[in-house]
Amino acid sequence: MGKTLFHHDILQNGAQVHLTRATLTPARPKALHDHDFYELFWVQNGKVQHHLPNGSTTLDEGSVIFLRPGQAHAVQGRGEQALIVSLCIHPQIVTSLAQRHPALAGRLFWKDGPPAQHHRDIRQLAALNHAAVLLERSQRNTLALEAFLLPLCADLTAQNFPPDMPAWLAAACTAAHDPAVFRDGAAGLVALTGKAHPHVSRSMRKYLAQTPSDYINQIRMDHAARALTTDADPVAQIAAECGIPNMSHFHKLFRAAHSLTPLQYRQKFQRQIVQPT
Repeated sequence: MGKTLFHHDILQNGAQVHLTRATLTPARPKALHDHDFYELFWVQNGKVQHHLPNGSTTLDEGSVIFLRPGQAHAVQGRGEQALIVSLCIHPQIVTSLAQRHPALAGRLFWKDGPPAQHHRDIRQLAALNHAAVLLERSQRNTLALEAFLLPLCADLTAQNFPPDMPAWLAAACTAAHDPAVFRDGAAGLVALTGKAHPHVSRSMRKYLAQTPSDYINQIRMDHAARALTTDADPVAQIAAECGIPNMSHFHKLFRAAHSLTPLQYRQKFQRQIVQPT
């Protein structure tokens, strides 16, 4: 374990938040670190390897991570344009939000277990960066920080599920967007529910008109599409990261989802990543 970071060393002159933009090197971190504050960071450019005590995961551009105090981690760039934006947030602010907004319980900063991970598409990422610039130019007090955090929290916790859908199923479907879950396929989603596969399958057909496999494969193909347009990793590696080592099956699923082969999709949509100033 590496060093512990303290908010009183980072937050100066009454500031409740500190924003940092960091270009990451591909060198593997020597050790994990932890901190006594809440940290929010997102991948602005490229790909990032996120190291945790129980292993590491690859984060694509647009990945957003919520870390609680005491959660050890480290970040490593993959490629030459890996850039993250990180916020050090005073712990009292996050504690206050949870007290005033019970709907946040068990989500984002308040999630038990590994750090919560979400994704922003290109439009959402642009909006997030615009909000970050406004926060950076503000007095960085409680009002400015909450003006940044609350819309993001409200957006990420908004449920698009049917109102009568069981809470256990909604929670599992939300958590299934985590790579650690969707790599295990439908079995990973079902395991989150603690219920029998036939019961989960019937429930998903009733409320979402999808099977567990349909739901997971949609998430996998969205993940694959992002990966194909943000780096140059081989298609076989991206397929493996999705939990689909069978290339024939991967191509079939991808074409069904996007009407193009993976290579055609990459050639059509891949863009040159430019590091923002």
